[in-house]
Amino acid sequence: MKSNSNAIIIGASSGIGEALARLLSNEGYRVGMCARRRQLLMALQSDLPGSAIKEMNVSKPNEAIELFQELLEEMGGAGLVVISAGTGFINPELEWQKEKATIDVNVLGFCAMANAAVKYFMERGRGHLVAISSVAAFIGSRQAPAYSASKAFVSNYLEGLRGVMRNLQLPITITDIRAGFVDTDMAHGSGIFWVASREKAARQIHQAIRKKRACVYVTRRWRLIAWLFKIMPHSLLLR
Repeated sequence: MKSNSNAIIIGASSGIGEALARLLSNEGYRVGMCARRRQLLMALQSDLPGSAIKEMNVSKPNEAIELFQELLEEMGGAGLVVISAGTGFINPELEWQKEKATIDVNVLGFCAMANAAVKYFMERGRGHLVAISSVAAFIGSRQAPAYSASKAFVSNYLEGLRGVMRNLQLPITITDIRAGFVDTDMAHGSGIFWVASREKAARQIHQAIRKKRACVYVTRRWRLIAWLFKIMPHSLLLR
């Protein structure tokens, strides 16, 4: 199978990553799946013919980069890499271990994986990187300060990578998935609304992949919330 038909999903053991792995496999991709929880990966692998797995903890970035490169070699390359690994806590008490865990995964881990994927695509001359950000990136959250800040990092880093690819005139697509509430283990806290199923989120992400979009909101109605965040007075946003 050509490497263009291979996809690697980082954070595939549950949530959006798992749903997307199943969808891509059904669409004819050979899927490589990375996550911390090996048992969940093995169970998913048994459902997806030809898939490959690699136990990985992105909060250990140097080790994660090596494992990612191993999986690429084992699969004979990949044309698509999706970074779905993420964590977050409701943490108004500002417990440092929760803030640090969020930064370790959503900033250090994400950046390591994005950097490794894009460097691979640059050597290859083409490719498509997709990463899951959030509408939370538009505003600092008093309930989850590190989470919203980490997602702002994700979106800005992706924008920077997109600029690098444009400057180098390389056919490498960078897609920012700005997700609203999706029915995953991370969807908790008060005021949750417009919750999409992980399957619906995966379908919209797949559509964005096919169309090689630069930025999409999942689900689409969250574009309205992002627009409101941009125009609302700062004092009102902080209430």
